[in-house]
Amino acid sequence: MKNLNVLVTGGAGYIGSHTVLSLLEQDYSVSVVDNLCNGNIESLRRVENITKKKVNFFEGDVRDPSFLKKIFFKHHFDYVIHFAGLKAVSESIKNPAEYYDVNFSGTLNLITAMQLRGCNNLVFSSSATVYGQNASVPYVESLERGDSTSPYGSTKSSVENFLEELSVSSKSWSIINLRYFNPIGAHLSGEIGEDPNGVPNNLLPFISQVAVGARKKLQIFGGDYQTPDGTCRRDYIHVMDLAEGHVAALKHLKKPGCESFNLGSGVPYSVLEIVNKFELISGVRIPYEITDRRSGDLDEFWADASKANNAFKWKATRSLNEMIADTWRWQSKNPKGY
Repeated sequence: MKNLNVLVTGGAGYIGSHTVLSLLEQDYSVSVVDNLCNGNIESLRRVENITKKKVNFFEGDVRDPSFLKKIFFKHHFDYVIHFAGLKAVSESIKNPAEYYDVNFSGTLNLITAMQLRGCNNLVFSSSATVYGQNASVPYVESLERGDSTSPYGSTKSSVENFLEELSVSSKSWSIINLRYFNPIGAHLSGEIGEDPNGVPNNLLPFISQVAVGARKKLQIFGGDYQTPDGTCRRDYIHVMDLAEGHVAALKHLKKPGCESFNLGSGVPYSVLEIVNKFELISGVRIPYEITDRRSGDLDEFWADASKANNAFKWKATRSLNEMIADTWRWQSKNPKGY
C-alpha cells in the first residue's frame, strides 16, 4: 500500500483535506490538485503537521486540459478521488452555466487526462441530491435518479450518468460514485475544519460563526415544512466518517464497472435540533430568525447506507454530540478560519 499513489482533486477543501489526512494515515502517497477557490493551502500544511507526512500540491483548475495532462504525464497515479467542484444549491440556481462548466466539463477534462495515462480507478464525490425531489425516504441506491431541484444536483446526476456510460464503453474502468448527505464536524485536533469563503451556505459553519461573534444571528430558511418542528430535517455525517468512507471505497475499487453508494448516518435532525444541541454543547446562545424558504430545499431526507456497510464494511460511527463538539473546537480555536 505504501507505493500506491492517489490524486485528490479539490483536496484543499473541507472534505478533501480530511480525506487527504485519512489517506496519509493509511500510508498512501497523496497528491492534490486545487485552484483554491474554495480551499486553503493552510489546510494541507496542517494535515502534513498532524500526520508528519508530505502532500504533493499542484495549484490549478480541472477545467484546464493542458494543466491536467502535464501533471498526469509527469506523475503516476493509481487512483483518483474527484472532489473538485462547486456545491452551493442556491448559487447554482443563480449561475447554472458556471456549475456545468466546473462540475461537468471539469470532470470530462479529468477523465481525458486519466485515459491518456491509463489510470482508470476513480472515486467520484457525488450527492444525495441526485435522488431528486420526489424520492421516498430513506434514500436507497436502487432508486432512479430523479428530477433535481437545482443545477447543482443536475450536474451531479449528469456526471454520474456519464461515468456509467464510460464504464460500459470500456471494461478497464472501475468507478464508485459516493452519494453523501450533510457533512459536519472537524478533525479531533481542531486544526482543520470547514472554512467557507464569504457567507456560509451550510448550517453548521453559519451557527459556529454566530457563536464566535463573526455573524449576528442565524437565518433559518422556512419554519413551515412538513416536519415535527417545521424546519428542514437532514442526515448529518461527521466529516471524518465521510473521509474514512472514501478510503474504504478506494480499497473496494477492484472490479470493472460503475457503482453508487450512500454515505450517511441514517438519522435525520432538524435545523432547530442542531441549534439546540450546539447551544447545549458550546454553552453559547445562538440568536436566530426564521425567514422565507430557500429555493431548492426539500422537507427532509436521509440515507440508507447499508450497501456501503455490506460492500466495504463502512459505517458512520461518530455521534451528533461528537460532530458538534468537534465543530466548536475547530471554530473556537480558529475564529477567523485559516
